[in-house]
Amino acid sequence: MVTGIARKNIHKGKLMDLTFTAIVPLLLGSLGIFALFRLLQRMRMRAYLQDAVVVITGATSGLGKECAKAFHAAGSRLVLCGRNGERLQDLVQELSAKANQSKNMHKPCTVIFDLSDTKMVVSAAEEILKSVGHVDILINNAGISYRGTILDTGMDVDKKVMETNYFGPIAFTKALLPSMIKRQQGHIVVISSVQGKISIPFRSAYAASKHATQAFFDCLRAEMEQYEINVTVVSPGYIQTNLSVNAVTADGSRYGVMDKNTIEGRTAAEVAQVVLNAVGQKKKEVLVAGLMPSLAVYLRTLSPRLFFTFMASRARKERKAKDS
Repeated sequence: MVTGIARKNIHKGKLMDLTFTAIVPLLLGSLGIFALFRLLQRMRMRAYLQDAVVVITGATSGLGKECAKAFHAAGSRLVLCGRNGERLQDLVQELSAKANQSKNMHKPCTVIFDLSDTKMVVSAAEEILKSVGHVDILINNAGISYRGTILDTGMDVDKKVMETNYFGPIAFTKALLPSMIKRQQGHIVVISSVQGKISIPFRSAYAASKHATQAFFDCLRAEMEQYEINVTVVSPGYIQTNLSVNAVTADGSRYGVMDKNTIEGRTAAEVAQVVLNAVGQKKKEVLVAGLMPSLAVYLRTLSPRLFFTFMASRARKERKAKDS
């Protein structure tokens, strides 16, 4: 006669058998499918980036330089852009020295121009097309930051920031677009910022330029879909670069200080890898930020009043710290 305890043990044994005969194989099968999916994704990404002509602005330092390293390692043909010809050549030599490791036999090209000069931007685009024939991927990375109060900031500073961060990239993009449309192929990337989505005190010119950038490339994405041209907007938070050091202030002078938040930010190499993956996977938008900035982006939409209260509090604290 089977006791109640025995029945429970038999029932428990059947459940364990069911687990091993049905659930475990299903789980292993799911993991196998996921691994296969990731493998195929990496293969497509490698094929997409291999031998692609990639133009990178602001390539002499910071995120631009790290993007150059990442895309070079992926086998892309690079066109490196910047204002300093000597530093561009230093980067070319550095990448060429790593050519054997990355198996990239393409020697990078360089084009020198100032992104804030629209005429130079258009001429640079023409030079690039004459040199390499076409552009597969354009990475609009170059830009400047800003620190100051709205009341103390002259219009010349606002215009300078907008020329570099907004008008320069859109002029460069517009100059290269016709060739992409003709080929029905291309990928445009812009390095925006979390401040293209939310504004924080004492960054008015910078936040305004990034808001404009976000809006322009969102429109561009929709308009270029019919031509099968991809548009990716990458919005990083703080990155360990000299962006704050080289920022302009209210009177146009150099800020010259590495912010605490910048020091604690992500490394440029980490963000460059995110950019590489976003391009390879043809993502439309990527937010590269910590928990608090990410929450602030959603808070701005879900509870504007609370967001504005936090920003006003932040302004008071920063003003008090400067006055003390």
